[in-house]
Amino acid sequence: MGKAISADYAGRDLLMIAVLKGAFITLADLARHIEIPVEFDFMAVSSYGAATKTSGVVRILKDLDQEIAGRDVLIVEDIIDSGLTLNYLLKSLRVRHPESLEIAALLVKKDTQRIPIDVKYTGFEIGPEFVIGYGLDYAGKYRNLPHIAVMVEDDE
Repeated sequence: MGKAISADYAGRDLLMIAVLKGAFITLADLARHIEIPVEFDFMAVSSYGAATKTSGVVRILKDLDQEIAGRDVLIVEDIIDSGLTLNYLLKSLRVRHPESLEIAALLVKKDTQRIPIDVKYTGFEIGPEFVIGYGLDYAGKYRNLPHIAVMVEDDE
């Protein structure tokens, strides 16, 4: 993914935006594989809370520090599930007039998308299971796992 991004954005003014909190590990590891100058910014949004399914209500908890008008913007996501959060985010960013606006996602759940999202760079397509680790959490926990695992709920 890093090589493709480096080639596609060579000679351009790339700003990578990580969607916090989940994408911070993905952004850090991806950035190490990008061979062109790049700037970073962060947004925090919430749609899960302590649940394993999106609530459908999206809140921006932290907005960008930088202006994006005229910039090539690449949103870095940990996972795309229903597409609701990212659709809201895309609408919010498009009105700020970036030169381009694309998405890089570590994980994409095609079967659970309620709103189709065009992802330019995809790490892996996965099934509908709820996953944790490598930045992905359940109720704020397990982001620190060095791998991605399927969350299994205890039936007791």
